[in-house]
Amino acid sequence: MAGHSKFKNIQFRKDRQDSLRSKVFSKLSRDITLAAKAGLPDPAANSRLRLAIANAKAESMPKDNIDRAIKKAQGGDADTYEEIRYEGFGPGGAALIVEVLTDNRNRAAANVRTVFGKNGGNMGDAGSVAFMFERLGEIIYHPAAGAEDAILEAAIDAGAEDAQSDAEGHVIRTAFEDLGAVIEALEARLGPAKSTGIIWKAKTDVPVSGPEVATLVKLISALEDDDDVQTVWTNADISEEDMAKLTG
Repeated sequence: MAGHSKFKNIQFRKDRQDSLRSKVFSKLSRDITLAAKAGLPDPAANSRLRLAIANAKAESMPKDNIDRAIKKAQGGDADTYEEIRYEGFGPGGAALIVEVLTDNRNRAAANVRTVFGKNGGNMGDAGSVAFMFERLGEIIYHPAAGAEDAILEAAIDAGAEDAQSDAEGHVIRTAFEDLGAVIEALEARLGPAKSTGIIWKAKTDVPVSGPEVATLVKLISALEDDDDVQTVWTNADISEEDMAKLTG
């Protein structure tokens, strides 16, 4: 299993300040509602809902909020939401995938296009950058879940494709279609994961450096600020030195 650099295929996220928590919860709630609407409202029988709930718990979302989001699906409120993927390019030639969950397709498209245009990027057509990425499942465990060798062995036995450990925890990746089965196998051996989800992993990284780093981060931050945007992925490869300049 190959390792990976934490600076490759970065999914940029802001710190979870209190001022942003309600927005984070809103996005997570919509994801739970849509998952419950697409299948059964029971997470034990709905793998997608199980993933959405796990991600909500990873952000310390209260149980009452989770329960309300599931019940909302039964009331038909989720019918107006649709999942849309937008693609484009940012500063330095970095490719971006923007995943949206919205009740207004026209508004979402206009907002995403405006953000790209105002921040040195260009929104492309569907499929313009997706071929540069792989759609994978990702499972994250706390460091206390086990030693690196034990986690690697468990990941191999569960049918995962990749595992990497560091001081922050254990990251296990698997084929998209195998995610549910791998989660169950790992839970039986290691217990519940810290978080689970679907990611876009770049097949080839694009180096971005100098002033273009700040512009790219500004673009991604602006996209994430939009209420309809769920996640933003890029194939940008940014050095620790350039990242430190932004945070230091």
